[in-house]
Amino acid sequence: MENISILEQAAKSNTKPSSNAVVAALLEAEKNAKKNKIRYSFEQLIGNWQLCFITGTKKTRQKAGIVLGAGRYIPEWIAKIQIAYSAQAVAGGEENSETGRVENSVQVGAIKLTLSGPTKFLVNKNILAFDFTRITVKLLGKTVYQGFIRGGEAREAEFFSLSVGKQAFFAYFLVEDGIIAARGRGGGLALWGLVGAGSPTIYNSHKQST
Repeated sequence: MENISILEQAAKSNTKPSSNAVVAALLEAEKNAKKNKIRYSFEQLIGNWQLCFITGTKKTRQKAGIVLGAGRYIPEWIAKIQIAYSAQAVAGGEENSETGRVENSVQVGAIKLTLSGPTKFLVNKNILAFDFTRITVKLLGKTVYQGFIRGGEAREAEFFSLSVGKQAFFAYFLVEDGIIAARGRGGGLALWGLVGAGSPTIYNSHKQST
């Protein structure tokens, strides 16, 4: 479909389509997913994804006076922003959900900041709830700090017992081989492109830091 081609070009090509075209393609993909009741699995999200394009939340767009749908690319030369998912079985997880871990990293120059925590994917709704409970700071590839965010240990312990209504989440409406797209709880849209074959170190580092 044309909207998929536009989004693939936005994520993978050096020749980028206009921001308006990307937003229109995202909205069309979201509409199509709802209409056809497309269902995804957490396994399809496992991997390392580069954030390529975002729109503001409804609230920020209203405050800034920007028309609905305005968005922008995230150039890697400014900041490399990646999200990585890995599977992790959890006893007592929510019914009809798939559990795992997430790492969201931002690298600017020699400094890399990574937030990580638990996730649960609601299969029937394509919703991935998450909480960032840990932080890692690296300088020139060397870890200078690693530990729980304030209150993170308690939030991680109760994460799987809370309803999604009380948690941050992404509602995924497009999951292809090389691109994924979702709407956040605040209403903003995001597009990521695949940059790796997974992040098997997420759960290992989680175990080592406990």
